[in-house]
Amino acid sequence: QVRLVESGGGLVQPGGSLRLACTASGSIGSIRGMGWYRQTPGTQRKLVATITYGGSTNYADSLKGRFTISRDNAKNTVYLQTNSLKPEDTAVYYCNADLRPGGNFYYTVYWGQGTQVTVSS
Repeated sequence: QVRLVESGGGLVQPGGSLRLACTASGSIGSIRGMGWYRQTPGTQRKLVATITYGGSTNYADSLKGRFTISRDNAKNTVYLQTNSLKPEDTAVYYCNADLRPGGNFYYTVYWGQGTQVTVSS
């Protein structure tokens, strides 16, 4: 059974930084793209950043320059470095992975349970 587990969220002051991590575990055949999304109450989940297996990245325009996505393929882990945080960055951050479970032929997008990031003084 495949699981994605996020970590690294918390309370941070404006201008601060957090490094989020998300690790896929279980019976994993291979992972293609991985990504981070965020959601605030009453709104739709929105793209933060994505990264391919080869390291090509894509960011929400408003977050370029402050957030950096990276991954460690050997550890099945994707990271999100968040800098110069603002109160409007407060949200639940979710990771996802386009993943083929071991023994399967097909890829499916899996989601983590989310980690809360709160930016407040």
